[in-house]
Order: sequence, then C-alpha cells, then structure tokens
Amino acid sequence: MSTSRLFFVVILLAATIVVAQEPKGQEPSAAPPVSDSAKSQFSQAKQLAQHGQFDEAIAQLKALESSQAPPKGLYHELGTAYYKKGDYAQATAYLKKALEEDPADKEATQLLGLSYYLSGHPTDAIPLLEKVQGWFPRANIDAAYILGVCYIQSKDYDHARGAFARMFDVPQNSAASYLFTARMLMRQEFDPVAEEYALKAIALDPKLPLAHFLLGELYLYKSRIDEAIAEFQKELAINPAHAATLYKLADAYSRIQKFDDAERLLQRSIWLDATSTGPYILMGKVLQKKGEPVLAARALQRAVTMDPNNPMPHHLLGQAYRDLGQKDDAERELKLAEELQSKQDAHP
Repeated sequence: MSTSRLFFVVILLAATIVVAQEPKGQEPSAAPPVSDSAKSQFSQAKQLAQHGQFDEAIAQLKALESSQAPPKGLYHELGTAYYKKGDYAQATAYLKKALEEDPADKEATQLLGLSYYLSGHPTDAIPLLEKVQGWFPRANIDAAYILGVCYIQSKDYDHARGAFARMFDVPQNSAASYLFTARMLMRQEFDPVAEEYALKAIALDPKLPLAHFLLGELYLYKSRIDEAIAEFQKELAINPAHAATLYKLADAYSRIQKFDDAERLLQRSIWLDATSTGPYILMGKVLQKKGEPVLAARALQRAVTMDPNNPMPHHLLGQAYRDLGQKDDAERELKLAEELQSKQDAHP
C-alpha cells in the first residue's frame, strides 16, 4: 500500500503519568511562569507548522524546549510537526512526552499510534489501536483499516477479519468478512492466506459477488492461467455485467494466445465501462498480435488520451506506428514512453 496517500486518524492508549515525588513535609515547587516572549514564539511556531513550514517551526520549538519555562503543549507541537514532516522516530519520542504531560491529549495519541504504524512497528500499534475501537467504535473507518493491517502484518488473521468486519459493518464470521479480509491480505501480499480466506468466503456463500473474481486475480498474478480462467468464468455466471471480470478474463486468454476470445471480451468490457484505460491498452496489444496495427493504433490512441502520463500505451503506440511505417510518429511515441518511464522510476 503507497504511503503517499496515507492520511489516517488513529488514537493511541494513554500513557501513564509519571509523578515526581517531593520530599516528605515539603510543598511541591511551583513551575516558573512562562514569559510573554516564549508565549509569542510558541504561537508563531504553531502558525509556521500550520502553513507547512515544519523545519522552521521545529527550530523555534526546540529553542523553547531548552528554556527555563517551556510552554505547556510544547511536546505536543514538536511531535505533531515531526509527524507531519515524516520523521516518525522523532514524532514518537515527543508524542510520548506529550502524553506523559497530558494523558488526555487525544490528538497526540492519534499521531503516536499512526507513527508506530508508519515506522513499521505494527505490534506496538495494536494495543493502542484496539483502544480506539472502544473510544470511537463507529466514528473512524481509517482506524479500523490500520488496525486490520497491523494484525495482518503481525500474522493475526482472525483479529484482522474482526477489524475489517467492523470497518465494512458486516458480521465477523460472514462470507463478506472473509472476502474483505482476503482482499486486504492480497493487497499486503499475503497471497496464500488470501487464497485460503477467499475459498472460505465461497464455501460460506457460493454466489457471493467478487469472491471468484478475487481468486481469479490471484491465480492470474501467479500465472495459474487455467485456474484463473475458471474463476473468472464462475464470476461472470454470478455477475455477468462486471466489466473488470471481462477485462481480466481477456487478459488470461491473451496469455494463452486466444486472441479472438480476448478481443471479444475486451469489447464487452469497454461497452460496459469506457472510463478504464486497461482494456484499451490490452486491446491494442491483442490487435497487434493479430496483425491489425491500424485498429491497434486506434485503441492505443484512446488510451493515451485517457492517461497521457502512462508510458505503456505510448510505447505500444510507437510499436504500432512502426508497423504502419510511420517512422516519425513511432520515434516520438517511443521517446515519450522512455521519458515517462524514467520519471516514474525516479519517483516510485
């Protein structure tokens, strides 16, 4: 799953307050007052962070940290700034301090839980995210998702199923819960367990939509082509208007060189859903294999229009132009494909 789209809200178990013990018979010493200058600097640092100037904000906050009377909430702001900057190790350290200062700080607990998750410590995150379910059992779908992923990464699949069941509001032992978990397992590349859970979903409900589709995708990815075809055909018997199944079945047929069957299914997929680029790209490949470069170029031109930054259709279109003897067009498309691929490789 890409961290570039991870904007989740997760709440962490409150830390225990550490209370300093004063010598018996003495009154606790009062904290020195925060100066007006420190208050002003603290406010400026918060504004910098709100505008995305995290390095500047952190520098000001760190200066305040070493002062005689740091403002209350300083650790919270430092942890938050480091989290937003993507420095999860520093975020974790300061958010822990924020919770020692104020165990009721729920924003700090949110970010601390997420910092554990994003820094690759799902086991540490699990008990904290479980607490979230008790605080806000229906308010935050993202929290249930993250908890489920943490369970998967810790190989606690049954608890993952429970988290996804809550997330999708289905019974924990239902066919749907097994299917949803199978999809998440596949996304996390736990393929053998994903297959097991998809098969369990089908055993519980043989006509459950998309269960056979998921198995077909898995088998296609594993190059188990005959099994993939069988599963896609079963899905179409249940769900005949599912454009993605037609597309994937066409892909399977193309891999065993049944190009006529693939073309027929791709056309049906496009009729049902003309907004997806994949069928047009695959149609271009199939038509090229059939020796029809004019039709191939037409399909690939459509794909390029729909997704101009995808190097694949440009590359295939360049090949089609080359087959048609359109040398300049072919060179242009092949060069563009190479440039787009280089950009993708530089920013994975």
